[in-house]
Amino acid sequence: MSRQVKRAFRYRFYPTSEQAAELSRTFGCVRLVYNKALEERTRAWYGEQRRVSYVESSAMLTGWKKAEGLAFLAEVSCVPLQQALRHLQTAFTSFFAKRAGYPRYKSRKKSRASAEYTRSAFTWRDGQLTLAKMREPLDIRWSRPLPQGVEPSTVTVSRDAAGRWFVSLLCQDTITEAPATGAAVGIDAGITSLVTLSTGEKITNPRHERRDRTRLARAQRELSRKQKGSANREKARRKVARIHARIADRRRDFLHQLSTRLVHENQVVVIEDLSVRSLLKNGRLARAISDASWTEFRSMLEYKCAWYGRDLVVIDRFFPSSKLCGACGTVAAGMPLDVRTWTCECGVVHDRDVNAARNVLAAGLAAAACGDGVRPQRESSRTGQSSVKQEPQRATAGIPRL
Repeated sequence: MSRQVKRAFRYRFYPTSEQAAELSRTFGCVRLVYNKALEERTRAWYGEQRRVSYVESSAMLTGWKKAEGLAFLAEVSCVPLQQALRHLQTAFTSFFAKRAGYPRYKSRKKSRASAEYTRSAFTWRDGQLTLAKMREPLDIRWSRPLPQGVEPSTVTVSRDAAGRWFVSLLCQDTITEAPATGAAVGIDAGITSLVTLSTGEKITNPRHERRDRTRLARAQRELSRKQKGSANREKARRKVARIHARIADRRRDFLHQLSTRLVHENQVVVIEDLSVRSLLKNGRLARAISDASWTEFRSMLEYKCAWYGRDLVVIDRFFPSSKLCGACGTVAAGMPLDVRTWTCECGVVHDRDVNAARNVLAAGLAAAACGDGVRPQRESSRTGQSSVKQEPQRATAGIPRL
Protein backbone atom coordinates (compact mmCIF):
# COMPACT_ATOMS: atom_id res chain seq x y z
CA MET A 1 0.00 0.00 0.00
CA SER A 2 1.25 3.47 -0.88
CA ARG A 3 0.36 6.84 0.52
CA GLN A 4 0.92 10.44 -0.49
CA VAL A 5 2.80 12.58 2.02
CA LYS A 6 4.37 16.01 2.01
CA ARG A 7 8.08 15.54 2.47
CA ALA A 8 10.90 18.07 2.73
CA PHE A 9 14.28 17.38 1.14
CA ARG A 10 17.12 19.46 2.57
CA TYR A 11 20.30 20.23 0.68
CA ARG A 12 23.31 22.41 1.19
CA PHE A 13 24.10 25.06 -1.41
CA TYR A 14 26.81 27.61 -2.03
CA PRO A 15 25.53 31.05 -3.08
CA THR A 16 27.46 33.58 -5.08
CA SER A 17 28.32 36.84 -3.37
CA GLU A 18 25.38 38.50 -5.14
CA GLN A 19 22.96 35.75 -4.08
CA ALA A 20 24.26 35.81 -0.50
CA ALA A 21 23.72 39.56 -0.29
CA GLU A 22 20.19 39.27 -1.69
CA LEU A 23 19.27 36.47 0.70
CA SER A 24 20.76 38.32 3.67
CA ARG A 25 18.62 41.36 2.83
CA THR A 26 15.59 39.11 2.51
CA PHE A 27 16.26 37.50 5.91
CA GLY A 28 16.45 40.93 7.51
CA CYS A 29 13.25 42.13 5.87
CA VAL A 30 11.39 38.96 6.87
CA ARG A 31 12.47 39.44 10.48
CA LEU A 32 11.49 43.13 10.42
CA VAL A 33 8.04 42.49 8.95
CA TYR A 34 7.36 39.70 11.44
CA ASN A 35 8.36 41.86 14.41
CA LYS A 36 6.43 44.92 13.23
CA ALA A 37 3.30 42.86 12.62
CA LEU A 38 3.67 41.26 16.05
CA GLU A 39 4.07 44.69 17.60
CA GLU A 40 0.88 45.95 15.94
CA ARG A 41 -1.06 42.84 16.95
CA THR A 42 0.18 43.14 20.54
CA ARG A 43 -0.82 46.79 20.72
CA ALA A 44 -4.28 46.00 19.35
CA TRP A 45 -4.80 43.05 21.69
CA TYR A 46 -3.60 44.60 24.95
CA GLY A 47 -4.77 48.14 24.16
CA GLU A 48 -8.11 47.53 22.46
CA GLN A 49 -8.79 43.82 23.07
CA ARG A 50 -9.00 43.49 19.28
CA ARG A 51 -7.63 40.70 17.13
CA VAL A 52 -5.80 41.70 13.96
CA SER A 53 -6.38 39.37 11.02
CA TYR A 54 -3.92 38.31 8.34
CA VAL A 55 -5.71 40.54 5.80
CA GLU A 56 -5.21 43.59 8.02
CA SER A 57 -1.52 42.71 8.52
CA SER A 58 -1.10 42.37 4.76
CA ALA A 59 -2.60 45.83 4.28
CA MET A 60 -0.16 47.18 6.87
CA LEU A 61 2.71 45.66 4.90
CA THR A 62 1.60 47.55 1.81
CA GLY A 63 1.69 50.79 3.81
CA TRP A 64 5.11 50.03 5.26
CA LYS A 65 6.57 49.61 1.79
CA LYS A 66 5.42 53.14 0.93
CA ALA A 67 6.83 54.68 4.10
CA GLU A 68 10.00 56.72 3.69
CA GLY A 69 12.12 54.79 6.16
CA LEU A 70 10.94 51.34 5.03
CA ALA A 71 11.08 51.66 1.26
CA PHE A 72 13.77 48.97 1.16
CA LEU A 73 11.05 46.36 1.86
CA ALA A 74 9.95 46.75 -1.77
CA GLU A 75 13.41 45.79 -3.03
CA VAL A 76 13.16 42.12 -2.00
CA SER A 77 10.66 39.51 -3.10
CA CYS A 78 7.23 40.12 -1.58
CA VAL A 79 6.45 36.40 -1.15
CA PRO A 80 8.77 35.71 1.84
CA LEU A 81 7.32 38.80 3.55
CA GLN A 82 3.77 37.54 3.05
CA GLN A 83 4.81 34.11 4.29
CA ALA A 84 6.17 35.71 7.46
CA LEU A 85 2.73 37.21 8.09
CA ARG A 86 1.12 33.80 7.51
CA HIS A 87 3.50 32.22 10.01
CA LEU A 88 2.58 34.88 12.54
CA GLN A 89 -1.09 34.22 11.90
CA THR A 90 -0.50 30.51 12.57
CA ALA A 91 1.34 31.36 15.80
CA PHE A 92 -1.59 33.48 17.03
CA THR A 93 -4.09 30.79 16.05
CA SER A 94 -2.17 28.30 18.19
CA PHE A 95 -1.98 30.83 21.02
CA PHE A 96 -5.72 31.54 21.09
CA ALA A 97 -6.39 27.79 20.89
CA LYS A 98 -4.11 27.38 23.96
CA ARG A 99 -1.75 25.08 22.09
CA ALA A 100 1.24 27.40 22.42
CA GLY A 101 2.47 30.44 24.25
CA TYR A 102 2.33 34.03 23.07
CA PRO A 103 4.44 34.64 19.92
CA ARG A 104 7.89 36.08 20.56
CA TYR A 105 9.93 38.59 18.61
CA LYS A 106 12.64 37.35 16.26
CA SER A 107 16.20 38.19 17.24
CA ARG A 108 18.90 38.97 14.71
CA LYS A 109 21.46 36.92 16.65
CA LYS A 110 19.39 34.09 18.14
CA SER A 111 16.57 33.44 15.66
CA ARG A 112 16.97 31.21 12.64
CA ALA A 113 17.64 33.19 9.47
CA SER A 114 15.24 31.86 6.85
CA ALA A 115 12.87 32.85 4.07
CA GLU A 116 10.06 30.83 2.51
CA TYR A 117 9.22 31.03 -1.19
CA THR A 118 5.98 29.68 -2.67
CA ARG A 119 5.55 28.50 -6.26
CA SER A 120 5.13 32.00 -7.67
CA ALA A 121 8.50 33.14 -6.34
CA PHE A 122 10.85 30.55 -7.80
CA THR A 123 11.51 28.75 -11.05
CA TRP A 124 12.12 25.02 -11.24
CA ARG A 125 13.44 23.95 -14.63
CA ASP A 126 15.61 20.97 -15.63
CA GLY A 127 16.52 20.26 -12.01
CA GLN A 128 17.71 23.81 -11.37
CA LEU A 129 16.21 26.19 -8.81
CA THR A 130 16.17 29.95 -9.38
CA LEU A 131 14.67 32.22 -6.74
CA ALA A 132 12.90 35.53 -7.33
CA LYS A 133 15.17 38.57 -7.72
CA MET A 134 18.04 36.31 -8.83
CA ARG A 135 19.50 35.81 -12.29
CA GLU A 136 21.35 32.55 -11.70
CA PRO A 137 20.18 29.21 -10.24
CA LEU A 138 21.42 28.10 -6.83
CA ASP A 139 24.53 25.92 -6.73
CA ILE A 140 22.93 23.01 -4.84
CA ARG A 141 24.79 19.89 -3.74
CA TRP A 142 22.33 17.12 -4.61
CA SER A 143 23.28 14.63 -1.91
CA ARG A 144 20.23 12.54 -2.83
CA PRO A 145 17.82 12.79 -5.76
CA LEU A 146 14.32 14.16 -5.53
CA PRO A 147 11.50 11.67 -6.20
CA GLN A 148 11.11 11.19 -9.92
CA GLY A 149 8.54 13.40 -11.58
CA VAL A 150 7.85 15.70 -8.63
CA GLU A 151 8.30 19.43 -8.38
CA PRO A 152 8.70 21.44 -5.16
CA SER A 153 5.68 23.39 -4.00
CA THR A 154 7.53 25.43 -1.37
CA VAL A 155 11.19 26.34 -1.00
CA THR A 156 12.73 27.44 2.30
CA VAL A 157 16.22 28.96 2.30
CA SER A 158 18.09 29.21 5.59
CA ARG A 159 21.51 29.99 7.03
CA ASP A 160 22.67 28.42 10.27
CA ALA A 161 24.89 29.93 12.95
CA ALA A 162 27.97 28.35 11.37
CA GLY A 163 27.34 30.26 8.13
CA ARG A 164 26.18 27.22 6.13
CA TRP A 165 23.42 27.73 3.59
CA PHE A 166 20.59 25.22 3.17
CA VAL A 167 17.57 24.93 0.91
CA SER A 168 14.59 22.76 1.81
CA LEU A 169 12.26 21.62 -0.98
CA LEU A 170 8.75 20.58 0.05
CA CYS A 171 7.39 17.95 -2.36
CA GLN A 172 4.48 15.56 -2.64
CA ASP A 173 6.06 12.13 -2.28
CA THR A 174 4.72 8.58 -2.55
CA ILE A 175 5.82 6.27 0.26
CA THR A 176 5.25 2.52 0.13
CA GLU A 177 4.45 0.80 3.40
CA ALA A 178 7.08 -1.61 4.69
CA PRO A 179 6.27 -5.34 4.52
CA ALA A 180 4.21 -6.49 7.49
CA THR A 181 6.01 -8.26 10.29
CA GLY A 182 4.83 -9.83 13.51
CA ALA A 183 7.65 -8.42 15.60
CA ALA A 184 7.10 -5.92 18.41
CA VAL A 185 9.64 -4.08 20.53
CA GLY A 186 9.57 -2.13 23.77
CA ILE A 187 12.05 0.72 24.19
CA ASP A 188 13.48 2.05 27.43
CA ALA A 189 15.40 5.32 27.02
CA GLY A 190 18.51 5.91 29.07
CA ILE A 191 21.84 7.70 29.24
CA THR A 192 24.54 5.02 29.47
CA SER A 193 22.58 3.01 26.91
CA LEU A 194 20.71 5.39 24.66
CA VAL A 195 17.92 2.83 24.30
CA THR A 196 17.46 -0.67 25.67
CA LEU A 197 15.23 -3.00 23.66
CA SER A 198 12.90 -5.64 25.03
CA THR A 199 14.96 -8.18 23.10
CA GLY A 200 17.81 -7.53 25.53
CA GLU A 201 19.88 -5.49 23.08
CA LYS A 202 21.43 -2.27 24.38
CA ILE A 203 22.29 0.57 22.02
CA THR A 204 25.29 2.41 23.45
CA ASN A 205 24.90 6.16 23.76
CA PRO A 206 27.45 7.75 21.36
CA ARG A 207 27.64 10.86 23.60
CA HIS A 208 28.41 13.14 20.66
CA GLU A 209 28.63 16.25 22.82
CA ARG A 210 31.09 14.66 25.26
CA ARG A 211 33.38 13.57 22.42
CA ASP A 212 33.79 17.20 21.31
CA ARG A 213 33.56 18.78 24.77
CA THR A 214 37.28 19.59 25.05
CA ARG A 215 37.38 21.15 21.58
CA LEU A 216 34.19 23.09 22.32
CA ALA A 217 35.47 24.39 25.64
CA ARG A 218 38.71 25.58 24.04
CA ALA A 219 36.82 27.38 21.27
CA GLN A 220 34.49 29.03 23.79
CA ARG A 221 37.44 30.27 25.87
CA GLU A 222 38.98 31.78 22.74
CA LEU A 223 35.66 33.45 21.94
CA SER A 224 35.41 34.98 25.42
CA ARG A 225 38.81 36.66 24.97
CA LYS A 226 37.91 38.45 21.74
CA GLN A 227 36.82 42.05 21.74
CA LYS A 228 33.10 42.47 21.17
CA GLY A 229 32.27 43.75 17.71
CA SER A 230 35.64 42.79 16.23
CA ALA A 231 36.19 40.61 13.17
CA ASN A 232 38.22 38.16 15.23
CA ARG A 233 35.28 37.67 17.58
CA GLU A 234 33.05 36.86 14.64
CA LYS A 235 35.59 34.27 13.44
CA ALA A 236 35.72 32.74 16.91
CA ARG A 237 31.92 32.69 17.08
CA ARG A 238 31.76 30.86 13.76
CA LYS A 239 34.26 28.31 15.05
CA VAL A 240 32.09 27.58 18.09
CA ALA A 241 29.01 27.34 15.88
CA ARG A 242 30.76 24.87 13.56
CA ILE A 243 31.54 22.57 16.50
CA HIS A 244 27.92 22.72 17.67
CA ALA A 245 26.77 21.99 14.11
CA ARG A 246 29.11 19.01 13.88
CA ILE A 247 27.67 17.60 17.12
CA ALA A 248 24.09 18.14 16.00
CA ASP A 249 24.68 16.61 12.56
CA ARG A 250 26.24 13.45 13.94
CA ARG A 251 23.52 13.09 16.56
CA ARG A 252 20.74 13.52 13.98
CA ASP A 253 22.35 11.04 11.60
CA PHE A 254 22.66 8.43 14.35
CA LEU A 255 19.04 8.88 15.46
CA HIS A 256 17.81 8.62 11.86
CA GLN A 257 19.62 5.32 11.36
CA LEU A 258 18.40 3.90 14.67
CA SER A 259 14.77 4.97 14.25
CA THR A 260 14.63 3.70 10.65
CA ARG A 261 16.00 0.33 11.71
CA LEU A 262 13.48 -0.07 14.55
CA VAL A 263 10.53 0.94 12.36
CA HIS A 264 11.47 -1.44 9.53
CA GLU A 265 12.12 -4.41 11.84
CA ASN A 266 9.00 -4.15 14.01
CA GLN A 267 5.28 -3.88 13.40
CA VAL A 268 4.62 -2.43 16.87
CA VAL A 269 6.94 0.00 18.64
CA VAL A 270 6.22 0.85 22.29
CA ILE A 271 7.83 3.80 24.09
CA GLU A 272 7.32 5.75 27.30
CA ASP A 273 5.90 9.26 27.40
CA LEU A 274 8.87 10.97 29.03
CA SER A 275 8.63 14.51 30.34
CA VAL A 276 12.01 15.70 29.08
CA ARG A 277 11.38 19.27 30.21
CA SER A 278 10.98 18.12 33.81
CA LEU A 279 13.98 15.81 33.60
CA LEU A 280 16.16 18.70 32.44
CA LYS A 281 15.65 20.35 35.83
CA ASN A 282 18.10 17.80 37.22
CA GLY A 283 21.32 19.82 37.14
CA ARG A 284 23.56 16.76 37.29
CA LEU A 285 21.98 15.02 34.31
CA ALA A 286 20.66 17.90 32.22
CA ARG A 287 23.65 18.00 29.87
CA ALA A 288 23.57 14.24 29.24
CA ILE A 289 19.79 14.25 28.75
CA SER A 290 20.03 17.07 26.22
CA ASP A 291 22.76 15.21 24.34
CA ALA A 292 20.60 12.05 24.22
CA SER A 293 17.86 14.01 22.42
CA TRP A 294 14.98 11.72 23.37
CA THR A 295 12.38 14.17 22.07
CA GLU A 296 13.89 14.21 18.58
CA PHE A 297 14.11 10.42 18.61
CA ARG A 298 10.44 10.11 19.52
CA SER A 299 9.48 12.58 16.78
CA MET A 300 11.34 10.46 14.21
CA LEU A 301 9.58 7.31 15.39
CA GLU A 302 6.19 9.02 15.16
CA TYR A 303 6.37 10.16 11.57
CA LYS A 304 8.24 7.10 10.30
CA CYS A 305 5.68 4.75 11.86
CA ALA A 306 2.95 6.78 10.18
CA TRP A 307 4.80 6.61 6.85
CA TYR A 308 5.51 2.90 6.83
CA GLY A 309 2.28 1.59 8.35
CA ARG A 310 3.63 0.74 11.79
CA ASP A 311 1.90 1.11 15.16
CA LEU A 312 3.51 3.38 17.74
CA VAL A 313 2.15 2.90 21.26
CA VAL A 314 3.03 5.45 23.95
CA ILE A 315 2.46 4.43 27.55
CA ASP A 316 2.03 6.79 30.47
CA ARG A 317 5.14 8.33 32.00
CA PHE A 318 4.05 7.21 35.49
CA PHE A 319 3.93 3.52 34.60
CA PRO A 320 6.45 1.83 36.99
CA SER A 321 8.39 0.03 34.28
CA SER A 322 11.69 -0.04 36.20
CA LYS A 323 10.22 -1.11 39.55
CA LEU A 324 7.82 -3.76 38.21
CA CYS A 325 9.00 -7.39 38.28
CA GLY A 326 8.28 -8.91 34.90
CA ALA A 327 8.11 -12.41 36.42
CA CYS A 328 5.74 -12.13 39.38
CA GLY A 329 4.30 -8.64 39.03
CA THR A 330 5.58 -7.21 42.30
CA VAL A 331 6.33 -3.49 42.36
CA ALA A 332 9.47 -2.58 44.31
CA ALA A 333 9.19 0.15 46.91
CA GLY A 334 11.96 2.28 45.40
CA MET A 335 14.54 2.20 42.65
CA PRO A 336 17.37 4.79 42.82
CA LEU A 337 19.15 5.60 39.56
CA ASP A 338 22.40 4.02 40.72
CA VAL A 339 20.70 0.60 41.03
CA ARG A 340 21.32 -1.13 37.69
CA THR A 341 20.44 -4.69 38.74
CA TRP A 342 18.01 -5.78 41.43
CA THR A 343 16.58 -8.98 42.88
CA CYS A 344 12.83 -9.40 43.29
CA GLU A 345 11.18 -11.10 46.25
CA CYS A 346 10.49 -14.05 43.97
CA GLY A 347 14.23 -14.55 43.50
CA VAL A 348 14.52 -13.34 39.90
CA VAL A 349 17.51 -11.08 39.19
CA HIS A 350 16.66 -8.22 36.81
CA ASP A 351 18.77 -5.97 34.66
CA ARG A 352 17.02 -2.66 35.33
CA ASP A 353 16.89 -1.44 31.73
CA VAL A 354 16.04 -4.77 30.07
CA ASN A 355 13.30 -5.43 32.60
CA ALA A 356 11.88 -1.94 32.03
CA ALA A 357 11.88 -2.42 28.24
CA ARG A 358 10.05 -5.74 28.56
CA ASN A 359 7.48 -4.22 30.91
CA VAL A 360 6.99 -1.34 28.47
CA LEU A 361 6.35 -3.83 25.68
CA ALA A 362 3.88 -5.88 27.75
CA ALA A 363 1.98 -2.78 28.84
CA GLY A 364 1.91 -1.40 25.30
CA LEU A 365 0.60 -4.64 23.80
CA ALA A 366 -2.07 -4.83 26.49
CA ALA A 367 -3.11 -1.24 25.82
CA ALA A 368 -3.21 -1.84 22.06
CA ALA A 369 -5.32 -4.98 22.55
CA CYS A 370 -8.02 -3.31 24.64
CA GLY A 371 -7.77 0.12 23.05
CA ASP A 372 -7.00 1.89 26.30
CA GLY A 373 -4.16 3.99 27.59
CA VAL A 374 -1.70 2.81 30.19
CA ARG A 375 -1.83 4.77 33.44
CA PRO A 376 -0.71 3.67 36.89
CA GLN A 377 -3.44 3.32 39.47
CA ARG A 378 -2.34 6.06 41.81
CA GLU A 379 -4.11 7.03 44.99
CA SER A 380 -5.46 10.24 43.58
CA SER A 381 -6.25 11.54 40.12
CA ARG A 382 -6.27 15.16 38.98
CA THR A 383 -9.69 15.51 40.56
CA GLY A 384 -8.25 14.49 43.93
CA GLN A 385 -10.34 11.33 44.13
CA SER A 386 -9.39 7.73 43.59
CA SER A 387 -10.75 6.57 40.23
CA VAL A 388 -9.99 2.84 40.51
CA LYS A 389 -9.31 0.29 43.20
CA GLN A 390 -5.67 0.41 44.24
CA GLU A 391 -3.41 -2.62 43.82
CA PRO A 392 0.01 -1.01 44.29
CA GLN A 393 1.98 -4.21 44.80
CA ARG A 394 0.79 -6.23 41.83
CA ALA A 395 1.41 -6.15 38.10
CA THR A 396 -2.22 -5.16 37.53
CA ALA A 397 -1.27 -1.67 38.70
CA GLY A 398 -1.09 0.23 35.46
CA ILE A 399 -1.77 -2.62 33.01
CA PRO A 400 -5.35 -2.87 31.72
CA ARG A 401 -7.08 -6.19 32.16
CA LEU A 402 -7.73 -8.20 29.00
